[in-house]
Amino acid sequence: MSAPAATPGFNRFLVPIAAFVLIAIVFAVGIKHSPQVGVIRSPLIGKPAPSWSLPLLSDTHRTFGSKDLHGHWYVLNVWGTWCYACRDEHAALVAIARRTAVPIIGIDWRDDNAQARDWLAQLGNPYSTVATDHDGRVVIDWGVYGAPETFLVNPSGMVVYKQIGAMTPEVWQKEFASRLPPQLANRSS
Repeated sequence: MSAPAATPGFNRFLVPIAAFVLIAIVFAVGIKHSPQVGVIRSPLIGKPAPSWSLPLLSDTHRTFGSKDLHGHWYVLNVWGTWCYACRDEHAALVAIARRTAVPIIGIDWRDDNAQARDWLAQLGNPYSTVATDHDGRVVIDWGVYGAPETFLVNPSGMVVYKQIGAMTPEVWQKEFASRLPPQLANRSS
């Protein structure tokens, strides 16, 4: 007696199922081993930083902007008192500002000036300068999705790196300080 022949319907589904499983395994291995999992690459990296000028938080009759920063390394941090993650990152920014010679420029985004000044008075001010972007137009030019976001800009005015989310000491060391000249990355005490 011979074995019963496989039903034609079963064979018809075996090849597509096997192909699907094989593709799923390839994607899973690729995603697991990708060094950039979860990273959103900014289209600004390697390109000139947007030109901007905004009123200062300390004196709204004076402005500050990209022309004042030309020829210098700087870190640009977009924040707001309404932003929970900004509060989480603030202590790290204060500590980083003590350790580094590169200026950290703050753009206070869609915020109340009095609340922003109180925030900095209470939590410390890591910024060498704070500008205010009440209508959000400058922040849009930088491609900001939400606060906090932080950029590293070189003396040529090129965006070198963008951090989406809260700054941490680990992110600072790995992504920012490693790209800075040593004399700026770590201030000698």
